[in-house]
Amino acid sequence: MPHVAFLTDPLASFDLKKDSTLAMMRAAALRGWRVTCFEQSDMAWRDGRAWAALRDVGIDAAFLESLDPALAPTPWHRLGAAVETDLGAPDLIMMRKDPPFDMEYIYATYFLEHAAAQGAAVVNAPGSLRDCNEKFFASWFPDCVPPLIIARHPERLAGFHAEHGDVVFKPLDGMGGVNIFRARHDDPNVGVIIENLTARGTRQIMAQRFVPEIVAGDKRILLIAGEPVEYALARIPRAGESRGNLAAGGTGVGRPLTERDRFIAGRVGPELKRRGILFAGIDVIGDYLTEINVTCPTCIRELDAQFSLDIAGDLMDRLAEEFGL
Repeated sequence: MPHVAFLTDPLASFDLKKDSTLAMMRAAALRGWRVTCFEQSDMAWRDGRAWAALRDVGIDAAFLESLDPALAPTPWHRLGAAVETDLGAPDLIMMRKDPPFDMEYIYATYFLEHAAAQGAAVVNAPGSLRDCNEKFFASWFPDCVPPLIIARHPERLAGFHAEHGDVVFKPLDGMGGVNIFRARHDDPNVGVIIENLTARGTRQIMAQRFVPEIVAGDKRILLIAGEPVEYALARIPRAGESRGNLAAGGTGVGRPLTERDRFIAGRVGPELKRRGILFAGIDVIGDYLTEINVTCPTCIRELDAQFSLDIAGDLMDRLAEEFGL
């Protein structure tokens, strides 16, 4: 029986309606795999090995079958006793800890590198989680991105705004649409936006030319081992907003991939796979790649519901093939 261990936030914090990690746990359990979980605080390194206190996860049978929140008991999961376990023991470790991408997150990748050296397959590859900043990494595909600049010097950023007139400013370490600002050509707040996001010129940020096609949605395209799922989730901004993030009130509408979507996925996917990033979500607005999400991509449940898919099941099957589980 394959054993898959999930490094997660507390299970009690999961959103039962849309959590993608829950879908992965379900897919593994339906395949008869052993499912365990642990948190960042459960890890330690001693005696030349990485260890963690793992807990078996049991999911109510009726809820497991459908993932219908209406069928979920309280609590929806049963946790076994914590067992100190060599992190090389699981066949597969899924790194599904949400950002913030802080030093604790980085330390977790150090533990997971030891786990990989001890024999576990780790998804996504810990070193690539550190290397592939979700916004900066898009700069490696200049034929796919809109005009952009990454800088911290206020004059450079202000000059980019003056050149393009309608610009989106964002931090390099944000998520969920937090601290993303759109500044039109006559916006009197450009200076203060730059000042605050760069912490007075001490922090690198990104500015992108505004892509007006955001009104049709910020598309999340999921990739499994470098190959795109056939449908994207277009996250459409609510009225008066320029952010499509679901966390910022956007509405998710599924759509088939366009020819341009496939081109972008074809450019990015092979590099992701080469780096050991076997589950990722790329964001596309209009014809442009805007971000590459590698830490804890979501939108599985929304696409499953709209198109009768089983993305987590496809992912587990591909990982089983990839690692001989």
